[in-house]
Amino acid sequence: MANNDLGREIWKNNFSIDKVKMLRLRSTNLFLGLGAIDKIFDIAKNLKRDGIEKVLVVTGRESYVKCGAWEKVESALRTHNIGYALYNKIEPNPDADRAEEAAALGRKFGAQAVVGIGGGSPNDAAKGIAVLLATPEISIRDIYSYKVRAQKAVPIVAVNTTHGTGTEINRFSVISIPERRIKPGIVVDCIYPKYAIDDPVLMSTLPVKQTIYTSMDAFNHAFESVTSRSVTPLGFLLGQESIRLVARYLPLILNDANDLDARYYLVYAAMLAGVSFENSAIHITHAMEHPMSAFKPDLPHGLGLSVVLPSVLRAIYPAEPQLISSVLASIVPDLKGTGAETETAVAGLKKWLAGFGITETMSDIGFKKNDIEPLIDSLYETTGLTEAIGFCPAELNREKIAEMFRQSFC
Repeated sequence: MANNDLGREIWKNNFSIDKVKMLRLRSTNLFLGLGAIDKIFDIAKNLKRDGIEKVLVVTGRESYVKCGAWEKVESALRTHNIGYALYNKIEPNPDADRAEEAAALGRKFGAQAVVGIGGGSPNDAAKGIAVLLATPEISIRDIYSYKVRAQKAVPIVAVNTTHGTGTEINRFSVISIPERRIKPGIVVDCIYPKYAIDDPVLMSTLPVKQTIYTSMDAFNHAFESVTSRSVTPLGFLLGQESIRLVARYLPLILNDANDLDARYYLVYAAMLAGVSFENSAIHITHAMEHPMSAFKPDLPHGLGLSVVLPSVLRAIYPAEPQLISSVLASIVPDLKGTGAETETAVAGLKKWLAGFGITETMSDIGFKKNDIEPLIDSLYETTGLTEAIGFCPAELNREKIAEMFRQSFC
């Protein structure tokens, strides 16, 4: 039996058909493929048809121009006589202050929709800003601290330029609150983008390191989804395929960063992972990393995930050895699916990560062991992350999470 088939059978054996699962099939109008950016002209036409005269464009500082997206977006807006205000100050791991500043610009301009250009950071920020434009009486901190539940947002267009998050097609958004050193996320239906673009051509200018880190984010979305206690049949199917695609196509980028075939399947994998955790849940790897990048906003999210991933695997492998061995078959191919081979699985995962140059420890990325307790405090103070712990296949508590952080220093 093929490994993928084996994984599905193992998962099926652990799944009770009398447990009713909600399958999320909400549809964003996604354009995927080489040259998909040209569809921005059709999107602008549709926005104009719907009565939208002004938009706020939310993006980072440089890459939106370098990748070629801005030339097309600006031309499409001008062609269809849609005015725009440009906010290009979003940093990696976007924070609440920048989101409020962008929303203030959008309100002053009279923006009726938001166009995000970039990876997870600009598009996550665009979602939060879209809520603020629809409900100006609340603040971004109200929303992401869960004091107020977001109920509506202006239309969102997500032009994706990396292959990491899948945010262009789902209802998730993460924004840091810097003074509290937390990085919470919201999960609400009103922030599904109305339109999205996944064009691998826009990603051909991504540096190799950024390509690797964003793909590791996609990998972790998928891996956490398929191992989650809340996984659904659809979540498992998409997550398993996402892992296979990352394992197959990411190595090709090391040989040729301009390999558009590989870029296509990597952005497809990221999109699948984004839908996968819509139909499942991420758990402890993301729960551990969010405080890390809240403390150190310059830390690439995918790198932070990769640093703690081996210790996560060590903790969860004995809980589901057959399932995990099957979904990791494309990465650590000789696993038999027994708890006794946990260290073999961890060593194989570390070897795979090292093949992409990822060998860093917690110390290498700037943490000290006396940071562990504050990191865990941040985790437990962040609404949503404590719930994520409960989806982990292994039973966890504060001390076990501390041990996973300690192991990540080695």
